[in-house]
This record gives sequence, C-alpha cells and structure tokens, in this order.
Amino acid sequence: MILTEEQLQDLLDKSLAELPHGKEWAVTLEGSIAEGFGNPSSDIDFLLIGRTEDDLPTMPSLLFLDGRRVEIRTRSVRQLTGQFRAVEERAKRPGRLSEDLLNRCQRLLHSHPLRGHALVAEVKALLPVERLRRITADWWAHRARQSLRHAMALLYLGESDEAVDWTRAGLVQTVKSWAAGLGETYLEPKWLSLQLDRAGRPDVRDRYWALEAGAPASGDADAARAHLTACLAFATDLGLTGGPWRPERLTLERVAGVTTWQTGERVHVIRARRELFALGDDAGAVWRSLVLRRPLPRVLDAAADTGVADAGALLAVFLRYGLIRLAWKGAGTVTPSLPLAAPPGPVTPPPSAAQPLLSVHGAAVTGPRAVDLMPLPADRFAAAAMSLVWSNVVAENAVEDLTGALRRGQWRVAELTARRAVHAALRGLLSAHGVHPLPADSDLVRRLDLLPSGTGPIAAHAGELLRRAAEPTEDGDALLKRLRNFIAQVRGAVGAHTFPLSFDSAQSWRATLQLGHDWLRMGAHLDAQLPIEEARDLLAADGTQAHQAR
Repeated sequence: MILTEEQLQDLLDKSLAELPHGKEWAVTLEGSIAEGFGNPSSDIDFLLIGRTEDDLPTMPSLLFLDGRRVEIRTRSVRQLTGQFRAVEERAKRPGRLSEDLLNRCQRLLHSHPLRGHALVAEVKALLPVERLRRITADWWAHRARQSLRHAMALLYLGESDEAVDWTRAGLVQTVKSWAAGLGETYLEPKWLSLQLDRAGRPDVRDRYWALEAGAPASGDADAARAHLTACLAFATDLGLTGGPWRPERLTLERVAGVTTWQTGERVHVIRARRELFALGDDAGAVWRSLVLRRPLPRVLDAAADTGVADAGALLAVFLRYGLIRLAWKGAGTVTPSLPLAAPPGPVTPPPSAAQPLLSVHGAAVTGPRAVDLMPLPADRFAAAAMSLVWSNVVAENAVEDLTGALRRGQWRVAELTARRAVHAALRGLLSAHGVHPLPADSDLVRRLDLLPSGTGPIAAHAGELLRRAAEPTEDGDALLKRLRNFIAQVRGAVGAHTFPLSFDSAQSWRATLQLGHDWLRMGAHLDAQLPIEEARDLLAADGTQAHQAR
C-alpha cells in the first residue's frame, strides 16, 4: 500500500478522536489504497464495524486530516450479514444485483484490518473471496453482453457513433469480467490498467489496449462494425458467452404502461400513464409501421417501407425514450448500463416549447421527425384537449342560439348568448395552451395574461365584444359576422379552423362526435376530468349517438 501501517494507525487515531466516544469498533481500511492502488489524492476509507442491533447510518462522514480526506462509514454485524445474503440472492440474476451492493461487499472482503481483527475476520467469512470472484465476474459478463448487444442494435439502426461508445463500454466490461475471475474484483474501472498489469497476461492486456485505441472516428459505419466484430471476437476468446454478431436475435418489444392514441393524423404515445409524447408525421408513420416481437432487421425493413428517410434513427429515439424495448431472443430485455453512472432507464427529453400546445386534431409538434414530450401530465393534457373540443361545440351552439334570437328580435337573449359564445371561444384558447382547470367565465379575459403576447389582439377583441350590448337598432347580421370573425380569429390561433359546424347538418354532427370520441378514449383511460358527465355516453356508444341504431 502507498501508506504504511504506522501512517494508517495515526490517521485512524485522529479520526476516532473526532467521533462520539463510548462505542467499541472493529476498523478496516477499504477502497483503492487497501487494494494496492491509490495516489496522494485518494481518500482514506475507514469502515467501522460494531455489534449492535441498531441500523447504523448509511451516509458517510467526511473528515479532513493531515491534508487528506477521510471517509468514515459504520455498519453493524447484522447489517453486513444482510448485505452478504442479499448479494448471494441477487447474484442468481446478475441484472438484479445493484452496483452499490456489490461494491460494498467487495470493498469489505478486500479490506485491510486495523483494529478488532477477529470481528473483521468473522464478518469476512460470511462470503468467501472465491465466491465473490464468481459473482463479480458474472455481474460484469452480464453487463458486457447487454452493452455489446445494444451496440449491435444501434449499428443496425444507423447510429454508428453511439454504437462505438457502447462497444467501448462492452469492451471494458468484458475485460473486467475476465480480470475478476482472476481475483481483480475491484469495481472502479479507473484502476483497470493496474489490474491488467497485475493479472500476469500481457497478451490479453495488449490486445485490450489495441482495441481500445482502435475505436473508429465519428461517422464511419463500416469501421464501427469492424471494431464491434473485433471486440466480439475478443470477448468470445475471454470466455464471454452470448455475444456473437446475430442481429436477427434482436427484437423490439412492448413496454408495459406505454399506449398509443391517434386523433386525426397525430399519433400520441403515453409512457407510464403520466408522460405524453406527440409524434410528427414522419415519426408517426414509423411508429405505425411497428410490428413488435419481430427480428430487428424485419422491423427496420417495414419502417423503411414507409418512405421516411433514416427510419432507423427514429426507432433509436423510441428505444432511447423507453417507448419500446430491445430484447435478445431467449434472454430477455437488453438493458445496457455504465459503471458508476445513473441507473439505466429511459431518457426524458426537455418538454416541448410549442405554443399553442394542442389543437382539436392533436398536440402541436416541432417538426415531422419530432418525438415531443408535452409539458404537462398526460391526464391534464387529455382534460385540456377534451375541454378544447367541448368549448368549440358550445361556441357553435351559442352561435346557433344567437341566430334564432336575432330572428325573433330577442335582444336580451341575443346579448347573453353572444357573451356565451365569446366565453366558449376563450375557454378553447386557454385549453389549447394547456390551461386546466379553467378560470371562471368572469375571469377569462383577465387570465389571457397567462398566454403568449401574440394573443393580445384576441384579448382586446374579446373585451370589446363583451362590453358591447346587443341593441334593437343594431344590424343582426353585422353582430353575427363580428362574432363569427372573433371565433375564426381564435380558431386560427389554435389550429381549430377546420372544426365542424357542429349543428349545421347530420354529417357535421357526426364529425363532431368522432372528434370528441377520439379524445374521450384517451381521457377515460387516464381518468381525466370530463368536460360534461354526458360525455361518458358518447364513450359507451363508441362515438355514435346513444339512441342511434347501429
């Protein structure tokens, strides 16, 4: 070790003087220095072991002594016993064994006792070092297989640069698995060069460094494939199983909790019932082409048949976002991960900044290849969309009522009905920007200050209409025209200019019902708030009128 026994005991004395007195501890040195690695910047990692039934704190304490950072951790014998049992249990399925748990056990088993040698030896005997070697080797092998299979899929999808990065990760994990079998079980990869030197196999060491240095430059797909092939051959020579170039064994599979909802031409994908992604036209076409559980080459062929350029890149985005998952036939989901990194999981992109957020025909997207995350929860998005559709229905109904009132000279009725139409249009405007729940009608104009400044002219127009009373001397056709112009102004701003004239004909009413039904299905799935309770009848009737023969 880079520190002598005397130096370690001196640092331990100074460390214990900083801790509360009254407890007897066995103490052992863990980490890189105990392994024979380390440098002047390395931490001093002391583990204090006590015979107590209490759960001792997991978080370490940091001390700064003699120009070094000292880390103090405490564990009871009971906690360590549970730790070793958990490693044995989870090692049966290496994918379930967390890095933190394995690391804690490895550090203890390779530690250097300083005090209470008998208790340290008693705890170490709970898991033989030979067993740790096998567990660690299998753990790294599992990760190597996942990384190399993931690299294979990315290369096939045309993502060669990302494939190179995962190939390099798989290369490290492969040689770490091999070294662990020889006793070099320390998990942190930064000391790999010293581990390979100590392993006593210069042929393996040199071949590894040659492959590491041979990672191809960006954008060279052929070189990326040749590098992956060479790394797969190296892995096979080191005893890694399940890693040959077999892209036909890769399949795309459904992810639990991911559902698809289409309104008009817009495809929406909901992840985990909470997050909603809106797909642009090209992304939607590739998504609709998916037939899951097929070999990856066939899935890619079907995606290419859509006519969308570089369809593989969109499939890679779907994988990255956790909307579909990659599997290896007979071996389950491919879940690559890196050491000392965040736990593997789907990427969540920044929320879309598109405004307005949605129209009656679907969410707004930033482009044809967009896979945009909506900036509000899926249930609120669905509720806002249903409110948008219903607001347009109410506006159409109010215009129809206004027309009848003007024909009969019912000026007070006409005034109230015109206000109702304005309020309905404003509710639609706020809903299109994701505002839900909505403010009271009396507050609608004032709350337009929540929206982008471009909606200012609409606010001014609405205020003018609401202040103006319907007078018997007024031209009824002119009032209707002003109201229709206002509704058109709002609809133009939110992409609802093609909304059916709901009460103009049986055909337009059917179109309105179908539009509402598309959103109701999503809303009901998410238990979102419905605009009116009667909407459940439309859902039950599968988008037709409740009393209509089918």
